Amino acid sequence: MSSTANGKNGTWRNWGGNVSARPAREVTPASVDELAAAVRRAAEDGLKVKAVGTGHSFTSIAATDGVLIRPQLLTGIRDIDREAMTVTVEAGTPLKRLNVALAREGLSLTNMGDIMEQTVSGATSTGTHGTGRDSGSIAAQIKGLELVTADGSVLTCSEKENPDVFAAARIGLGALGIVTAITFAVEPVFLLTAREEPMPFDRVLSDFEELWAENEHFEFYWFPHTGNTNTKRNNRSAGPEKPVPQLQSLFEDEFLSNGVFQVANWVGRAVPATIPAIAQISSKALSARTYTDIPYKVFTSPRRVRFVEMEYAVPRAAVVEALRELKTMVDRSGLKVSFPVEVRTAPADDITLSTASGRDTAYIAVHMFQGTPYQRYFTAAERIFTAHDGRPHWGKVHGRDAEYFSRVYPRFAEFTALRDRLDPDRRFQNDYLRRVLGA
Repeated sequence: MSSTANGKNGTWRNWGGNVSARPAREVTPASVDELAAAVRRAAEDGLKVKAVGTGHSFTSIAATDGVLIRPQLLTGIRDIDREAMTVTVEAGTPLKRLNVALAREGLSLTNMGDIMEQTVSGATSTGTHGTGRDSGSIAAQIKGLELVTADGSVLTCSEKENPDVFAAARIGLGALGIVTAITFAVEPVFLLTAREEPMPFDRVLSDFEELWAENEHFEFYWFPHTGNTNTKRNNRSAGPEKPVPQLQSLFEDEFLSNGVFQVANWVGRAVPATIPAIAQISSKALSARTYTDIPYKVFTSPRRVRFVEMEYAVPRAAVVEALRELKTMVDRSGLKVSFPVEVRTAPADDITLSTASGRDTAYIAVHMFQGTPYQRYFTAAERIFTAHDGRPHWGKVHGRDAEYFSRVYPRFAEFTALRDRLDPDRRFQNDYLRRVLGA
């Protein structure tokens, strides 16, 4: 049941390559009972416990020098309830496998993020989201949760059962227990028509409210050092299905968005002075296109170019101002930024530590190519976002701590009180949780 970590001498590394850890041991449980036993054994040995998914977080949220739990054997669909329109899935199931399995059953999640490599529990525990006017994050679609708590017992929660745990554990940061199964609301599979087109930065900002109001899913990418953006509008459609032809998809999604972009970033990393010129070309490389397909084929796309990311949630009413400030900062700073800035939205939800908790939200994500120094850019961007009471994504780079979070999350104390009750000995503690939740 135990195994060694990937990498050299038992070192675990995240996808972005900016976090590593050396756990005392690794466990790959094949059942909930085995997982509960591993938690109890860790307690006997005085070791901390963390579960890790695919390592797509850029923070050290999953890092531990104690017991690292890998959930890859806890996968697959447990139950489909067509009356309640829910599906219960094991925590280690990759979103990719869930989306394909649901489609086979004629079902779909309502909304999803833009990649699907992560496990369902890793994605929801950190608050992964896509963009939506009316539909929220993946966690906002959860109807029930099963988790192993610090004493090794199995707790189930929903709106009716342990509702206080349900309110917090949907985005639990791994602090309340180890999620073993998730019940999602699903709906009959539907079609989305995607409209992707370039649009000037100033026009997107002046028309932002309209673009948001008129589309079920609106997002855009702004290319720093240019006045150009690429906009994406996804709306439900009566059909017919009209997917991107395979050759075109290979060219646009693989060759341009991944292959050429990778080379452009290599050049930019080697010779930063070339970045503004490359940005002008990159921002015009993708032409307008419209296609219609099932949700996961529209919402998600492959991301093969590795990067490090910071993302902040600001009140939706503040997004235009924050973006203007970000553009001014980049223009004046002499920074060379080769990755586009991504802007998305989410409606207010009722999850205790959701970045959209209690407020209509817009997300601004800044990225740097893996291996280039990102501190100066991220620090300057963070200054702008925090001035707007921004809340950082739990799985992305940020410099905030518990003192800050207690100000921007009205229900912060509710979460920490629940943690005191469920994990009094801090079995699931690590350095990251100590910083963001307090000791």
